[in-house]
Amino acid sequence: MVFSNAITRLFGIKYPIVQAGMVWNSGWRLASAVSNSGGLGLIGSGSMYPDTLREHIKKCKAATSAHFGVNIPLLYPEIEKHIRVVIEEKISIVFTSAGNPEAWTSVLKQEGIRVVHVVSSSKFARKAQAAGCDAVVAEGFEAGGHNGREETTSMVLIPAVVASVDIPVIAAGGIATGRQMFAAFSLGAQGVQMGTRFVLSEEASSHPDFKNKVLHATEGDTSLSLKLLMPVRLLKNRFYEQVTEAERKGASENELRDLLGKGRARRGMFEGDLEEGELEIGQACSLVRDILPAARILENIWDEFRKTHADPLSCKPETS
Repeated sequence: MVFSNAITRLFGIKYPIVQAGMVWNSGWRLASAVSNSGGLGLIGSGSMYPDTLREHIKKCKAATSAHFGVNIPLLYPEIEKHIRVVIEEKISIVFTSAGNPEAWTSVLKQEGIRVVHVVSSSKFARKAQAAGCDAVVAEGFEAGGHNGREETTSMVLIPAVVASVDIPVIAAGGIATGRQMFAAFSLGAQGVQMGTRFVLSEEASSHPDFKNKVLHATEGDTSLSLKLLMPVRLLKNRFYEQVTEAERKGASENELRDLLGKGRARRGMFEGDLEEGELEIGQACSLVRDILPAARILENIWDEFRKTHADPLSCKPETS
């Protein structure tokens, strides 16, 4: 099945599947493996110093001749340095998130970079389009990482965003299988972005203990937290319980920042501290029951999407 649409043409890829740029999970090994397999791999720069980002970009270039991109959270404290790195390294695709796209989109576009912004509402999708973005990622409440305070689910958000903008929409949030990808396309999306499914890949840079924790998670094992700061979906552990108790007692923004401290995400996802670390993951973790090479993950997702596309009623749901 040869497939071509606005997203595959925009990025020059075979499959309209994007691997999310996740902190402490998506370095050059994962990004290059996904891109080599026909999807779009993203380096997650949010956990990297500028020099580290440059190193990952150079290694990714050496590992693949296919297109790949960089995800840049706009709340990063040294955002100017990250922007400079992607421009100097001639990155052609940048996904921005967690901030106002008006701040840097025009700068990136002037360099010929295709820019995609992650949004959690139709309002922000329209702002991203007005800022000049080439596409948006409509990320529902089910997603891991930074999330929308509105708690709009993907089933509602995707068609709402599709109806509100003229640029292509990539669906994200709770999507880990080919059948879910087909559902997103039925709602008007032209691509999908998956994070949690690629956390459970052999190439993800996250700690094996974190991967194993995610592998055995079930429905209800995650919860949206830290809404007063920047909403993030967490696996429940001792740190999550501390945050929940602080929020229950009406902790201020500064008190929550003190509790979060520095390096909490690294401690959890990269170093494997499953109790005191911050364990970011999406609801789709309950659907994933294996750790596979990224190439196999893409193959499985596309095969299930293709079969569902051919006959939606004959393809039984499967966990990946």
